[in-house]
Amino acid sequence: MNRRRPSPTALAATAAALTSALLLSACSSGKGEPVSFDDPKPPGATRQAKNAAADRTLLPTGPRSAFVTENTLEDGTKIAVTTLKGKKSGFTGKVWVWAPKQYFDPKYADSGFPVLIALPGGNGYPSNYWMGTDLKLESSIAKWSGQGKSLPFIVVMPVLNPDAKNYYDGSDIPGQPRMGTWMTDDVPDFVKANFRTFKSRDGWAFMGSSSGGFVGLKSVLKHPEKFRAVIASGPDLVPDSPLWAGHEKERQADNPERLARRLAERNGPEVDLAFQIGTEESGQAKLRSFIKTYGKGPVKTRLNVIQGGGHNARSYVPAMADGPIQWISKHLQAPIPSR
Repeated sequence: MNRRRPSPTALAATAAALTSALLLSACSSGKGEPVSFDDPKPPGATRQAKNAAADRTLLPTGPRSAFVTENTLEDGTKIAVTTLKGKKSGFTGKVWVWAPKQYFDPKYADSGFPVLIALPGGNGYPSNYWMGTDLKLESSIAKWSGQGKSLPFIVVMPVLNPDAKNYYDGSDIPGQPRMGTWMTDDVPDFVKANFRTFKSRDGWAFMGSSSGGFVGLKSVLKHPEKFRAVIASGPDLVPDSPLWAGHEKERQADNPERLARRLAERNGPEVDLAFQIGTEESGQAKLRSFIKTYGKGPVKTRLNVIQGGGHNARSYVPAMADGPIQWISKHLQAPIPSR
């Protein structure tokens, strides 16, 4: 679509039962103050040796990162930020994270939580606009999870590009920072180091708009053994960074069209691609053509057309409640309460 421009910036009972005291013990208040995502088990408690949650859960592997508060939601939960030095990519950048209320409930202390890696449109550097409270991504997920429409995702928001000069297509373009490795190896490893996650790919998904939608789509299709689903809103559908010049073989290795075709040819594993596009933006015909051509066999697709919606995040977030967030939630692993 080549439209990459900056966009403007089930567990209802559990959420209702949590107290403000629990949140205060788990998180600090105030921008720039430390935030803890430590386990909610009281001191001296021991984990159950065997239960359904423990069997599927990967406990934090460490080492723990140092987080500070970036924003605070109305329910008291924190959007925190840290700097990640990618061991595999060699790239260093900021990552913002948010954990829902349910994460801090001792009822789920043995359970992993599903992860949603949220990617912005535009440059995606030096910040990721989903870390703000104005677009209401986190507060919407908190509300939807309370209504049973969404899983209570841990939301992870890494920078998308290493600078504001170029688009890197979330890929390892030869001679450039290895943003593909950063996105699909370093960022997930960081999440596993700090949070209770699921061992299975059924606990991992992407969402993104425009160029971020492309990266999420491409990452799921390229690494279906790691990620199960994506919500791609107004996405680009082919890698079009000018930095690919002279590297056509490598560019095609990151082309969603080729990746989807190959995934269908080898019959899996199954992935779930939820697309969104507004009636006021271009590209609907290309998106429908992509779905018709490549949405076959293990490549499951869903399209949500946003009436009056434009190519911007403010259109995409509320529209997620009209099906996409519910659709991927049905295919992903929910937190498992202790018995």
